[in-house]
Amino acid sequence: MGKVVAQAIMSLDGYVAKQDNTIGPLFDWLQNGEVEIPTPAGDFAVHLTPTSAEHWRRWVSSIGVLVCGRTLFEVAKGWHGRHTLDVPVVVVTHRVPTEWIEKYPEAPFTFVTDGVASALAQAQRLAGDRVVAVTGGTIARQCLDLGLLDEVAVDLVPLVMGEGNRPFFGKLSTGDVLLGNPSVCVQGDRVTHLVFPVMR
Repeated sequence: MGKVVAQAIMSLDGYVAKQDNTIGPLFDWLQNGEVEIPTPAGDFAVHLTPTSAEHWRRWVSSIGVLVCGRTLFEVAKGWHGRHTLDVPVVVVTHRVPTEWIEKYPEAPFTFVTDGVASALAQAQRLAGDRVVAVTGGTIARQCLDLGLLDEVAVDLVPLVMGEGNRPFFGKLSTGDVLLGNPSVCVQGDRVTHLVFPVMR
């Protein structure tokens, strides 16, 4: 069974988006290099420095399934039925979007209404020995609270967004969670790629 990894592009003060779900310059590093890499779905290309490109290729090729919440699904308009990484998506939601399913009947999306643990179990069955990537702060926090994460992957951007934004994890119900020393630490241009094991 593959690892469960929460991943985010994050500001120095721990935010992944503003309250209105805009991201400001958080993603600028995806276009500041000379190495062009088309996304797996072919919907656009990133332009990365050589060190970021190597990290990006390794990470993207490891992913078997993406797990997200309904907010991210809505903001991304369901990726029009095909995620940028071209992997199956499991969406944690209170309500199944039947109209969207009717519009994209072939989309490899699974909607789970009975909680994060159930969503991860379904995602792991789909992923096999590949990574289950958890994205979106609310879902990542719930996974961390439940002890379901193996690693936390952060693309850390030297940006301070300030108060009133969306944190990666937010307030945990379990108190502090200790992470180990980074197993990956790659310096890009205006981004540092970090992967931390979750201590158990």
